[in-house]
Amino acid sequence: MPPMPDPITDRDAEDAKLVTLARSARARTGAAQGAAVRDDTGRTYVATTVALPSLALTALQAAVAAAVSSGAGSLEAAAVVGPPSTPEEARADLTVVRDLAGPGVLVHHAAPDGSPGATDRT
Repeated sequence: MPPMPDPITDRDAEDAKLVTLARSARARTGAAQGAAVRDDTGRTYVATTVALPSLALTALQAAVAAAVSSGAGSLEAAAVVGPPSTPEEARADLTVVRDLAGPGVLVHHAAPDGSPGATDRT
């Protein structure tokens, strides 16, 4: 009989994948930050910082927007890779995740090399 999956270890592995995806997006585009979110069906959405003259979004805001525009109903987790946001951006990021996910969703932060940083909860 195969071993029973460990929901905590499996969740940690899934969250680590979000960091990998965010890190890859950031490296590919040269953006300040990369972010990835996972919706309630397991689909992932990846984005980077948007810095246009007429539009500025953090990577996490852009990833949440991609999820919403693809029909995601809720989020399970999120990850941001890159330098820390300003306090105002960090608050806005948690608010936008909470708007779609509700309270209790983990937002993992990592350095550009993938080393773990803080984890926030919405």
